[in-house]
Amino acid sequence: MLLSPPAETTTSRPATNWRRVGVALLAGLAVGFGFEPFALWPLLLLGVAALSLLCRGRRPRQGFAIGYVFGLGMLTVSIGWVQVIAVPVAIALVAFESLFFGLLGIGLALASRLRWWPLWSAAVWTTCEFAYSRIPFDGFGWSRLGYAMVDTPLAGTLAFVGVSGLSFLTALAAQGLAAAVLAWPRGDRRRIVATGVGLTTLAIVIGLAARAWQPEPEAGTAGSVQVGIVQGNVDGVGLYAIGRARAVTNNHLSETVGLMAKVNSGQGLARPDFLLWPENSTDIDPTRDPQTRLTVQNAVAVAAVPILVGAVMQGPGEDERQTSALWWTPDGSIEARTDKQNLVPFGEYIPFRDQLLPLIPMLELVGSQGVPGTGPGVLDVTLNDGRQVRIGNVICFELAYDDTVAAATDSSQLFVVQSNNATYLGTGQLDQQFAITRARAMETRREVAIATTNALSGFVDRNGTIVWSTKAGTSDSTVVEMPLRTARTPAMVIGSQLSWALAGLGLLGVGMALLSRRRASK
Repeated sequence: MLLSPPAETTTSRPATNWRRVGVALLAGLAVGFGFEPFALWPLLLLGVAALSLLCRGRRPRQGFAIGYVFGLGMLTVSIGWVQVIAVPVAIALVAFESLFFGLLGIGLALASRLRWWPLWSAAVWTTCEFAYSRIPFDGFGWSRLGYAMVDTPLAGTLAFVGVSGLSFLTALAAQGLAAAVLAWPRGDRRRIVATGVGLTTLAIVIGLAARAWQPEPEAGTAGSVQVGIVQGNVDGVGLYAIGRARAVTNNHLSETVGLMAKVNSGQGLARPDFLLWPENSTDIDPTRDPQTRLTVQNAVAVAAVPILVGAVMQGPGEDERQTSALWWTPDGSIEARTDKQNLVPFGEYIPFRDQLLPLIPMLELVGSQGVPGTGPGVLDVTLNDGRQVRIGNVICFELAYDDTVAAATDSSQLFVVQSNNATYLGTGQLDQQFAITRARAMETRREVAIATTNALSGFVDRNGTIVWSTKAGTSDSTVVEMPLRTARTPAMVIGSQLSWALAGLGLLGVGMALLSRRRASK
């Protein structure tokens, strides 16, 4: 009975429909508050369960309306920070992305007609996440359920099932809650409670046991590297946060001088093997601008070790640019370079530029057209002591992309992140990105060093614990020890395939429900 499908509801009173829409909005808001900076993850479970109950037995178009309103509520809370770019942009983005949740509502309505509907419904959730994380323009997979669960016992499973798998488990837990609500009025309540307590205990035990698993010793098996993290700070806020480009680079030179002074004065900091500067630590191509080149070279000279510089590079074509990571050596050469692959649409490039730019002059603020990199974020570099090290580098927005993170970390020994979140200072975006970073640390069982221009640089250990972090809007720096690691977690091995499999499972469920509905109508 608990897992049996309901009869399809074809009619309902307008007042009931409006109440249902209102509850859908509240459910969406609840899920939105499950994400950072609020991190009220129990509300997320309640909201997901509520959406399934609201869609249960509904016709597809009713499911779409419920899901769309749910999406409006959820996304307004979770990604409302986009309004710092422009309020109309935020409204348009939320309205568009909510379409995916409208489709989710259809999927949940259909899946509710299947036996074992909680399983199918959880798969439909991951199908929805799979879709909006990839389309259009590479998608915007910022608000996935797995990212909100980094402080729960279920996060221990990240090393085995990855973010997609954790989203599925989270959705499945919420479906279990919905099933319990359905069974409560007429079921054996003691049995329902006992089953709920038993499954919750089992999930906690599995999560904690999984979290204790490590593929390598704590110190690694190939030595370690001392990494200096530099947050130089920037002037200005919002769209003008980057301030004067030369000032940003000068700030990072200044903080580098301060860091090396602390190292040389014996304040407990180890001598770094290299320094990590953030994305956009120079917005002027240092290979073309003599003054910027001199500033970077002065920093390298003070540090006497290589610096991984985040730079905006001109080219490859006219009026084009790339966001790059440059391994700048003490002799002034660039030994290795990677280019950001996942660019922010309407932030770093303009889709359909030739058509849209004449219609929307405001898009001129985007500047020259960003061109994505084509290779993985991996740098083969040489340290001063002659050691060859392979660094996996993820640049800002790329953290949300499973395949990009996997390409950067699968064959590398170090995991670093360069970011420039200055535009979003004072918003929840900073905490959300840090939560995603923690999820990636747990997924790969790798320590992560993060350098940002002025917003939440830090060091996260392989369990997702924050070891050190800066305050937003300040300059700061430190040196951290990072073991060189090569072991791959099960999530790194099967994560991509599992993501496709879960998305396919959701589509299969929808297909089966449609087929069943068609047969029933004959």
